[in-house]
Amino acid sequence: MTRVLSLADLAGRTGRGVRVAVVDSGIHAGHPHVGAVAGGVAFDAAGRQSPDVADRLGHGTAVAAAIREKAPEADLLIARVFDRSLATSGAALVAAIRWAAAERASLINLSLGTSNAKNRDALAGAIADAAAHQSIVVTAAPQDGQVWLPGALPGVVAVEVDWTCPRDQCVVSLDTVSSLKMRASGYPRPIPGVPPERNLRGQSFAVANATGILALLIESGPAISLAALQLLVGSERRKGL
Repeated sequence: MTRVLSLADLAGRTGRGVRVAVVDSGIHAGHPHVGAVAGGVAFDAAGRQSPDVADRLGHGTAVAAAIREKAPEADLLIARVFDRSLATSGAALVAAIRWAAAERASLINLSLGTSNAKNRDALAGAIADAAAHQSIVVTAAPQDGQVWLPGALPGVVAVEVDWTCPRDQCVVSLDTVSSLKMRASGYPRPIPGVPPERNLRGQSFAVANATGILALLIESGPAISLAALQLLVGSERRKGL
């Protein structure tokens, strides 16, 4: 069973009251597509914290912009796990998820994953910790034969890229109990004068587009469990989505 969630059906919602943590490469402070953030911290490969959340790659800023485009009044938190390359460690991912949950993030946008099975247990523990704080991890689903963690674990919203999906919609599958499956566009927020094929794109932005729409969906009750989110998707559909 699938449901389509669209911005048109969620018109009038802005994401107000929803805290979204963006686990990525940081953020360009004051970027016009992002604006102010509610807080942030960086994690090194050992999971140690520092206050430097500057985005030296541009990826995290583009991810945050895609979320902000859909949920302009959501509160953004930044957890930087990339520095000068799109490479990080399992310890950094675990630390970032736990920090975001402790900061009361409703949604933890993890537009990435690791294929290292050694990180499975630690990431599963972080997902469980997030659930205990009523935080939901939205992350890259296994796709094209690649088994991503934590996207392959139960307890997450796992997002696939669907190049046929419009940027203002996402498709939700309600056929599983242990996780929520979604498909969304892999294109980021457009940049004036830059053709889409020359802009950043990929599964990272499918995750971000899904997170932005979910922020609108849960606006009236931002502290939410995965099971409650599954019920909400179904009930909103019956009301007209």
